[in-house]
Amino acid sequence: MDDFGESPKDLEIPESLPMMAVRDVVVFNYMIIPLFVGRPGSVEAVNEAANSNKLLMLVTQKDATKDEPDEEDLYKVGMVSMIMRTLKLPDGRLKVLVQALSKAQIRSIQQKEPYYKVDIDLLEEPETTEVSVEIEALMRTVREQTEKIMSLRGILSSDLMMIINNIEEPGRLADLVGSNLRLKIAESQQILETIDPVDRLRLVAELLRKELEVSTVQAKIQSDAKEEMSKSQREYFLREQMQALKRELGDEDSYSQEIEDLARSLKKKKMPKYAKKEARKQLKRLEMMHPDASEATIVRTYLDWFLDLPWKDSSQDRLNLKVAAEVLDKDHYGLDKIKERILEYLAVRKLNKATKGPIICFVGPPGVGKTSLGQAIAKAMGRKFYRLSLGGMRDEAEIRGHRRTYIGALPGRILQGLKTVETNNPVFMMDEIDKIGDDYRGDPSSALLEVLDPEQNSTFSDHYMNLPFDLSKVMFITTANRSDTIPRPLLDRMEVIQLSGYTLEEKKVIARRYLLPRQITENGIKSRQIKLDDEMLETVIRSYTHEAGVRNLERALGKICRKIARKVAEGGKGPYTISTNTLAKYLGPPKFLPEADLDTSSQPGLVVGLAWTEVGGELLHIETAVLPGKGKLILTGQLGDVMKESAQAALSYCRSRKDELGVDAEYFDGIDVHIHVPAGAIPKDGPSAGITMTTALFSAISGKAVKKQFAMTGEVTLRGRVLPIGGLKDKALAALRAGITNVIIPYENEKDLVEIPEELRKKITFYPVEHMDEVIGLTLGKIRKYNRKKKTISATK
Repeated sequence: MDDFGESPKDLEIPESLPMMAVRDVVVFNYMIIPLFVGRPGSVEAVNEAANSNKLLMLVTQKDATKDEPDEEDLYKVGMVSMIMRTLKLPDGRLKVLVQALSKAQIRSIQQKEPYYKVDIDLLEEPETTEVSVEIEALMRTVREQTEKIMSLRGILSSDLMMIINNIEEPGRLADLVGSNLRLKIAESQQILETIDPVDRLRLVAELLRKELEVSTVQAKIQSDAKEEMSKSQREYFLREQMQALKRELGDEDSYSQEIEDLARSLKKKKMPKYAKKEARKQLKRLEMMHPDASEATIVRTYLDWFLDLPWKDSSQDRLNLKVAAEVLDKDHYGLDKIKERILEYLAVRKLNKATKGPIICFVGPPGVGKTSLGQAIAKAMGRKFYRLSLGGMRDEAEIRGHRRTYIGALPGRILQGLKTVETNNPVFMMDEIDKIGDDYRGDPSSALLEVLDPEQNSTFSDHYMNLPFDLSKVMFITTANRSDTIPRPLLDRMEVIQLSGYTLEEKKVIARRYLLPRQITENGIKSRQIKLDDEMLETVIRSYTHEAGVRNLERALGKICRKIARKVAEGGKGPYTISTNTLAKYLGPPKFLPEADLDTSSQPGLVVGLAWTEVGGELLHIETAVLPGKGKLILTGQLGDVMKESAQAALSYCRSRKDELGVDAEYFDGIDVHIHVPAGAIPKDGPSAGITMTTALFSAISGKAVKKQFAMTGEVTLRGRVLPIGGLKDKALAALRAGITNVIIPYENEKDLVEIPEELRKKITFYPVEHMDEVIGLTLGKIRKYNRKKKTISATK
């Protein structure tokens, strides 16, 4: 508490005085305060004042950190003070006792060196002639609030309160209380600059009210913290006493033993520093909890995940390329491009151990071996294998996990899979990535972006663990039936490898090497008890399956084996030979008759096209009829927008070829054109039927049938240009399954023929075309000659 004295009466104060800046304090009227003076300018100012009239102007600087404040760093209003005593200290500083005499304002600065000298104007304070009821109430309020604040702070003094209670002047009471409030410098200066004593007291009362609220809350916080600490200490001592009693009685403390076991396991577990730090923190929390507390179970489960996750546990890669190639060839027939890609990865891994795991996406129809290929890759590399099905997944938490605040929270399926295989570098297969859904629970495909991005997955964060986990060593393989339904940002992070369907020869080899032996074993019969030659195997493939893969073929072979197993179980010995006469007894009548579809293709208006679906290539029969009418175009068969546009383009092309068709311009106004694609219950769309529709319409109008057994694929423009398509191998396989050996393809797809197996290219004659006139010329006879080099059309002789 600063001392306040009486101001000397009738002391004449000159207009010019030395000035000293003080920091961290605002000097109020009547205050007697000791100051330590160390700055050279301040020492000079004190010496000058001490050697003259002992009067010194004291002002507060705005920024206490500045050693040499400028004029703008000083407040204008301060106190004229009298030096009562000076003492020189051994370190060169001065200890000065000063008494504030009068409030003054700096008018101008005469000099700055070697000390400040200023011209001042005294600020006279108006006298309060009588104390009204309002002023008395205000003074009582200030006294009571001051007493409460000091009581809360624990610094209440009876002597101090006696002084405060005896002061009857509002201004002096405001100065006394304001100087001891521990206010900010700016707030204390505001009190000092308020000249009217009643206004100054009101300002102090308002600041006291705020300070009282803060002090009350502060005292409550300190009381609560002390009470909580005392409670924790009491529980700790009681727990220690209980443990000591149990040790004396020979009763083992299982909870303490469990904590110790956890601590040892965490110490041995290999994990990153940040994970080990978090584990220790949670273990300390667990030690302080009661074993029956619900939160203790949550923390215990969380620590178990720290121990179960393979933070740094990796399996040794098999980097022998020859052995890996042998394993791949043993488990899968064909698929040369995929095998080559895997061997390339192993070669890079052998040369660069730090390479990141690739993100491969197998896209192909069902039954071509996408999932089993992932198992073969893991086997070839000597890695663990884990499969996760994404089909129908709608909850983002399936990937990222639930936050620990939820009841029954668990990490996502990614970390669960790594826990299962116990290594951080498995082959992790995500099936059916094209069938992910999304709803109000989140978008799993967006959550997969971080998982499948090689630049991000080294710091993958699961909501449950809430710590980065390195997924860069994992070899992710995804599968899909089609790539157009995979979100584009997700597809961009993956290396897409197309798996087309198998040829007849490949299916025969796969059935002989893999499918038939597996079904013989699963049905409990011996290989000598069944005889199925290559000719009958081919009949099974052609007449009972119609697919790109081999799934239905395995079902057919399984059906044969089951019937033979029944005969053996009934006492038969075999062997049982599958022949033309007995095949129908095992599998029933043939389901597919490819030859029957071809007899109808010699009619005008009927053309066979080739389409691609997510189950492989399919034949697309397009029928066209020309009827008397009013120029309408009728489309049936559940056609999508692309195929409807192709039909419009076909009609426009035929209108432009009216001379070759032998009709006049009014002909098209008197007919209706009906284009129908059978199997109307199945939606159909795609950019592959343009030339097929155009050929069918041209054939129907001209009355000429397609002269050979042709199948075709390609899109067409209004000017007759043939555009490229996709899925060429699948479409070629579909044509071959139906016995069609002449296939018309876009000229720009000729480069894709290298991807078709050589035995398939030998059986099919491909006709690359660049213009619709070439298609008409091949199928219905030449009408015009198209020059590819010059891109021109000329009439034939």
